[in-house]
Amino acid sequence: MQSEETRKRLLEKANSLPLSPGVYLMRDRDDRIIYVGKSRKLKNRVSQYFRNGEKNLKTVHMASRVENFDYFLCNTEMEALALENTLIKQHAPKYNIRLKDAKSYPYIKITHEEYPRLEFTRRRISDKARYYGPYSGASVAGSVLRTLQKILRLPTCKRRFPQDIGKQRPCLYHQLGQCCGVCIGRVSRDEYGELIRLAADILRGNSASARRNIREQMTAAAEEERFEKAAALRDALFALEKLSEKQRVVASPDAFADVFGFYRAEHFAVISVFYVREGALIDKSETVISADELLDEQEALISFIYDHYRRRSDIPPRVLLSFSLGEEDVSLLLASLCELAGSRVQIHTPERGDLRVLSELAVKNAREYAEAQLRESEKNDETAVRLAALLALEVVPSRIEAYDISNLGTEHKTCGMIVLEDGKWKKSDYRTFHIKTVEGTDDYASMREALSRRFTNLLEDRGGSFSAIPDLILLDGGKTHVAAVRGVAAELGISIPIFGMVKDEFHKTRALCTDVEEISIALDQGIYHLIYRIQEEVHRFSVKRMSEAKSKTLKTSSLEKIPGVGKQKAKLLLAHFGGLSAVARADERELTGAPGIGPALAREIYRYFHEKNGGLV
Repeated sequence: MQSEETRKRLLEKANSLPLSPGVYLMRDRDDRIIYVGKSRKLKNRVSQYFRNGEKNLKTVHMASRVENFDYFLCNTEMEALALENTLIKQHAPKYNIRLKDAKSYPYIKITHEEYPRLEFTRRRISDKARYYGPYSGASVAGSVLRTLQKILRLPTCKRRFPQDIGKQRPCLYHQLGQCCGVCIGRVSRDEYGELIRLAADILRGNSASARRNIREQMTAAAEEERFEKAAALRDALFALEKLSEKQRVVASPDAFADVFGFYRAEHFAVISVFYVREGALIDKSETVISADELLDEQEALISFIYDHYRRRSDIPPRVLLSFSLGEEDVSLLLASLCELAGSRVQIHTPERGDLRVLSELAVKNAREYAEAQLRESEKNDETAVRLAALLALEVVPSRIEAYDISNLGTEHKTCGMIVLEDGKWKKSDYRTFHIKTVEGTDDYASMREALSRRFTNLLEDRGGSFSAIPDLILLDGGKTHVAAVRGVAAELGISIPIFGMVKDEFHKTRALCTDVEEISIALDQGIYHLIYRIQEEVHRFSVKRMSEAKSKTLKTSSLEKIPGVGKQKAKLLLAHFGGLSAVARADERELTGAPGIGPALAREIYRYFHEKNGGLV
């Protein structure tokens, strides 16, 4: 905790700051940045933290841990807002909202080419393509993409048009009636363009024209007694109507807005965002914010909204808030959003009418989400308490790490590490250890190596997720695995509870174990289900990472069989084309365009896939 002498020193330093815009970084005794903030008047803002007097308890808690602070002067408050956002992302301070990277959000992309394609992507680049989203999750974007491809019978293969038209036989999807058959010339460029325009309309939330178009085609097919065609169109119409149901009409057809609903529970808060396009609610997202991250509620909300739009391309003309912000805060946020959008944006807290009903609906959604989180948390807490009692742990486990060894013969030995924190998978902390020193397939030695490296990182306290101390370690294995890892922990002076997850002869979870005894979990369904989930997840993750390593090696080694292609060129080819199958399909001109590949080598690669393999690619 902070001494009185330190508080006075920091107050004196704060009083010497200028009355100008800037960003400040609070540091603890280990010189870690624990909070980043901005202010239009640095001196006034920073000095508040170190004055005696009644303040918000969370602010007092944070300020009591400050041993020093740094600051950056800015020309304008907008500049300070942008810098604050960047520094929060860079340092992930404990008391700031955890802002997500743009790469974590999925988009649906319509490519810019003669025959555009619909693609799932997590990257927005300047390639003249049209991007729709970001969506709240990969499952939402994937569901919309698959529905559009099915409804409009758009190609899902890797062929490029028009260059691949007529070169190969149609694929199975065309034969099943699930692809319009661009590859065999059944669809003209104009007809295909109309399908893409319909897809763009649907992605913008306007599915009415697409439904009308399909209904007309279905009626015409029925009148012409093409009943199979009519049935396929009927199924497509049904799928589109199901998609439209998700795009709930909540406002007038000309309404384009994002609606932010804020609900504060006792120990956390939830922000719910509704995305309204052409009067339809096309998607929504929820973000949970811990109490520690809400030192300054208005500051946190401004930071959240700014970051939300910093990575979006479709900033609507109107942003509705269920909460009020200060006049100066709204002016700052408005100027920032107008600059990001390149057009006029309104920020409004409606007090009556349909827009007020819409913002209250967003708050209700946030409240229901918070209550669901509380119910799940209470359920997880109860299970964790019973698990602690069963294993005689000193503390109820909040952070659980689990490890599993996976290998393919003597190659690609890996150990997967997963993390369950407060009952939820913390995938940002998942890690893979590539086993380097173990000969053969010795799982016990591999587990020793992996945990030895994990414990060493923990002792060195390098920061980041590896500095987080687990309350419980679970190994996918029996008593010998536990004995091996407990031995490593003892050698390094590490005191963390370590148990094994034992499977029966059918590879199903049976019990937990120490290095000398088994502990039955069969009578407690909550604990059994928890351990089963952990065991399945760590196995899934470790096998996936091992398979990825194997697949990468196979692809590279396959290309290395071609004279003139070494390991480095093989990697460049795979990176340039996006996979081995794309390399195999490429013609000599496309291959010559790859880095480090000249005409002679391009010819050799083409011959390898098309002539030496019987013309099969």
